[in-house]
Amino acid sequence: MQIGFSKKISETLLEDIFELIIKNIIKHKKVKIAKFGTFTLRNKKERAGRNPKTKEPAIIASRNVILFKASKEFKEYINKND
Repeated sequence: MQIGFSKKISETLLEDIFELIIKNIIKHKKVKIAKFGTFTLRNKKERAGRNPKTKEPAIIASRNVILFKASKEFKEYINKND
């Protein structure tokens, strides 16, 4: 699909959009994009796990993860029958 911008301009535009989303997720813990979905930052607590190769117990450190929930409109668009 062509949108009329050069590859460089399109690349810069996408990088700026992603940077804006990332900064807002960090600052507000949530970013909602209308008719697309919601990105949410969540902290996973430290937990016990296991090394799959050695089968030895290991501790999985706490970390932040990003969750994405698609909007109703996006799901309907993806699942519509053509």
